[in-house]
Amino acid sequence: MQEKQKVTLYLPPELHRRLKIQAAVDSQAMSAIVERAILLYLEHPEILEQVENAHGQTYQVHACPECSSSVVIRDGELISLKGQPSVLADEELPVKRVQSDSTSHQGEEELVPC
Repeated sequence: MQEKQKVTLYLPPELHRRLKIQAAVDSQAMSAIVERAILLYLEHPEILEQVENAHGQTYQVHACPECSSSVVIRDGELISLKGQPSVLADEELPVKRVQSDSTSHQGEEELVPC
């Protein structure tokens, strides 16, 4: 057996819970999963960078009833989302309830694409 060093890591509770579940599903030790993840990160940091750059960043949108548009906090500053083509306000998304016919599953609603 390969000699290993004991390390103590502090993880957020949700991350620890997800790791524990994944270890149970895969029938692997949590330390084996963490070891593989660290090796991947150390040997191929460019992969992580590509993934981070490909998906951009996520921001929490803040809506104020007195403001004319929603805002996000980016680099410590409030940035207005007014005029952003990729941002949809709730009122721009019409949702229609579809009546189910007698041949479909009773009590269930259908999803209808816009």
